[in-house]
Amino acid sequence: MFKRDLDLDRKWNALLGGLESVVGKKPKDLNGVLFLIGVQELGHGTKIFSKEEKQDLMHIGICKVLSLSGYYELEGLDKEGWPHWKLIKKLPHFDLLEQEKLLKMHVIEYFEKEYNWSSPSSDNSAGQ
Repeated sequence: MFKRDLDLDRKWNALLGGLESVVGKKPKDLNGVLFLIGVQELGHGTKIFSKEEKQDLMHIGICKVLSLSGYYELEGLDKEGWPHWKLIKKLPHFDLLEQEKLLKMHVIEYFEKEYNWSSPSSDNSAGQ
């Protein structure tokens, strides 16, 4: 389990560095990355969002990444173009640390599938 956690941390940090080069600022944490995914999935471009909209965008990000494993399904868009998701499969009962790991794994998978991002291979980092 320890090696898997180390691999996840390595991939996560590489992803944050990649996002910094694209966005111009390194996301502080998982919530920042989920917010960016939400903005991307909303597709309304760059704008100023209210606090409530920011929370909604993080929720969109969570639903999108967890849809990769069939937990959520896109129901459709409302009249303002905001996506709405439906819970399809019950989420596992995890403590906060396990929830964060699950989300990070799915966020990495999202960038791999949606943007053809690839993390540094474990082979290359083993010799460092």
